[in-house]
Amino acid sequence: MEKILFEIFATVLATISALLPITNPLITVSILPGMAAHLTAAERDSQVKRACIYMAGILVTFLLAGALIMDFFNISIPGLRIAGGLIVSYFGFDMLFGEPHDASNAPNSSKRDISFTPLAMPSLSGPGSIAVVISMSSGVHTQTALPVWLGYLTVVIGILLVAYISWLTLRASTKLYRLLGEDGINAISRIMGFLLICIGVQFVINGIGNLLHDPFFWPLAK
Repeated sequence: MEKILFEIFATVLATISALLPITNPLITVSILPGMAAHLTAAERDSQVKRACIYMAGILVTFLLAGALIMDFFNISIPGLRIAGGLIVSYFGFDMLFGEPHDASNAPNSSKRDISFTPLAMPSLSGPGSIAVVISMSSGVHTQTALPVWLGYLTVVIGILLVAYISWLTLRASTKLYRLLGEDGINAISRIMGFLLICIGVQFVINGIGNLLHDPFFWPLAK
């Protein structure tokens, strides 16, 4: 019994250690003031909460059925990286070249939901996180210390803890709004839009790099 409890604790800790540096909610905290400038404080908190729920759902889905989904649609990890990079770049261009936010005349009908995209995907649960949970799925089947169902449950617990840590971290972004004010948020939005474009382009570069190093990409290598 003690051995099983130790393995459960070790697996949860390994899941958190593997996912948290990749999800890196601190990066999302730095860009959230710009992305959520059109939202009220209550709406921002609600979307942050939903984003973390979506994040957990995405990662658990790919843990349980990721390999089947990617094989069924013939999607590769480089493909995920490139697609995620394009999405991040799109929002970066929108933040960099969009109209400045003005809370006094921003109509409610124009408010964009950012909880799923780009907060949950690809900011928190991007290609790297998905690749990690897919590899964990295969690891659950290869390990012998825990039953398969318990191994999956343990990894799911780790994912939920990462989502909870991310939510606690993103809640701290509220203090940035009090410090920056309207003009500061607009300025940060431009800067972070440029950084988002850089991050998105780097995602694409990484995806292309992975693709070029994949022998199956070259017909002559088959």
